[in-house]
Amino acid sequence: MLKEFKEFALKGNVLDLAVGIIIGAAFGAIVSSLVDDVIMPPIGLILGSVDFSQLFLVLKDGDPAGPYNTIELAKEAGAVTLNIGLFINAIIKFVIVAFAVFMIVRAFNAMKRKEEEAPAAPAEPSKEEVLLTEIRDLLAKK
Repeated sequence: MLKEFKEFALKGNVLDLAVGIIIGAAFGAIVSSLVDDVIMPPIGLILGSVDFSQLFLVLKDGDPAGPYNTIELAKEAGAVTLNIGLFINAIIKFVIVAFAVFMIVRAFNAMKRKEEEAPAAPAEPSKEEVLLTEIRDLLAKK
């Protein structure tokens, strides 16, 4: 069983998958920073100094009762909140990652199509054909 696991784990596909997961996690961190630190601040500024990461509705006050300036303060007080801004940020992150994956798959499919469309190299003649060609050429010389 250990031998089978070793064969499975050392196959190229498993290693490729591991590399993909690691790169995907790093890409997710980059996208999170892009959305949280680059995209949403200007949008919030345009919409009247709204910080989307702190856009929430209080469903039930905690102790002490609100208003709460941040989600963290509301959670510390035990309030129940509907975190709309975090949800909007998550949707934007998803759209960016989905678009990036779409572009990668699209490029991969285009490369695959080009390979399929490329004409195959003519097959080399078999040993018998080469031998028959040599015999024909020798007979033609006589």
